[in-house]
Amino acid sequence: MIPWLGDEPLFPPVRRALREPNGLLAAGGALDPDWLLAAYRQGIFPWFSAGEPILWWSPDPRMVVVPAELRVTRSLRKTIRSGRFQVRCDTSFPAVMAACAAPRSYAQGTWITPAMQAAYCRMHELGWAHSVETWDGDELVGGLYGMALGRVFYGESMFHRATDASKVAFAHLARWLEEQGFVVIDCQMTTAHLASLGGRELARDDFVAGLPDWTAEGRAPGRWPADAMAHLSHPDFAADWS
Repeated sequence: MIPWLGDEPLFPPVRRALREPNGLLAAGGALDPDWLLAAYRQGIFPWFSAGEPILWWSPDPRMVVVPAELRVTRSLRKTIRSGRFQVRCDTSFPAVMAACAAPRSYAQGTWITPAMQAAYCRMHELGWAHSVETWDGDELVGGLYGMALGRVFYGESMFHRATDASKVAFAHLARWLEEQGFVVIDCQMTTAHLASLGGRELARDDFVAGLPDWTAEGRAPGRWPADAMAHLSHPDFAADWS
């Protein structure tokens, strides 16, 4: 059994999360900003399907990417250096969320419900949630979104409509976060795709133990400049991709 949360954003200790399904901690509560901020600072995130109550999770182990450990394949380097794509930040957050929520051939339904979209768009308006977008001319062809607290970026979802478009966004994000002094990108669940980009598993205890320090200081909430990562695609920098 898991607890049903009350009216205040008070979560049980993450060590009480179930082993099966891995990380399920609690149900109920709300998707208001105070709930989301309290959850992320404790290594907890919401994940549920339409028709379900809000479910809160903290899996063990945790998939993370240390920005300096980003793995860029030869083919991805070639794509970045080609200059085909432009990477922008925070110019089309709702569109990125909508694209991430769109039906996919390998999955039934989506956990990015209208309620989730509304909640994270609100966090974007408040400067906590961000999008990294891959553009081909005037067409949005890939991207990702997530939350930035202190020196942690909590990745939520990615999408692509062109080969390597989401990987280009993720690679730019990781390199830029490294420049900004971020400690880790939280990827939540283990996947082969994230492992191919340098992701590794971290024990939940270790991840949660670091959060008070990692989320205490860092970039203040606010929109990221649209061209914040543009220099990473400049020919003078592109030779450094490895």
